[in-house]
Amino acid sequence: MDIRTTPPPATLRTPPSVIAAIILVSAAASAFICWLVYFHTPTDVAGTQLRSLPLVNAILNGLSTIALLFGYRFIRARQIPQHRAAMFTAFIFSTIFLVSYLVNFTLHGETHFNRLSPWWPFYWKLLLSHILLSVIALPMILITFFLSLTGRFPAHRKLARYTWPIWLYVSITGVVVYWMQSAIH
Repeated sequence: MDIRTTPPPATLRTPPSVIAAIILVSAAASAFICWLVYFHTPTDVAGTQLRSLPLVNAILNGLSTIALLFGYRFIRARQIPQHRAAMFTAFIFSTIFLVSYLVNFTLHGETHFNRLSPWWPFYWKLLLSHILLSVIALPMILITFFLSLTGRFPAHRKLARYTWPIWLYVSITGVVVYWMQSAIH
């Protein structure tokens, strides 16, 4: 096929069914995580298996944060291949984090923060914003990646302006939540 007859990627229309599927999968994943964290009985109540997973999760969030910051720096400098590599790196760290997070909650359940701590009012607000924005971030990240991978760069840029700061906030607050939980325990 002649390249001149192929419409440029900027004119590609994103099928609503793809976006709907991403949102539905994200909603199902969020519902599963909610069930796992708040309703599932932990399988390792004694807490003897893989106790380092919260630390691993914080490290993965920290690495994702670093990759996101590099990705932003690269796109501002118009270094597209480096931006793409940094964002894929952030995505990989976040994906590994999610798997590790699920394993941790399957084994150990919810981590309880001391409500008598003077840090409690700050902690629960931070945790709530972290949880709510992580639920919003998941479909946004997947849609942003879909738009990039399918060459829909104008739509990718528009959505990435909102996705990136939310993803960054969730990554940073994940580390802060871990630090606060470990400092209290």
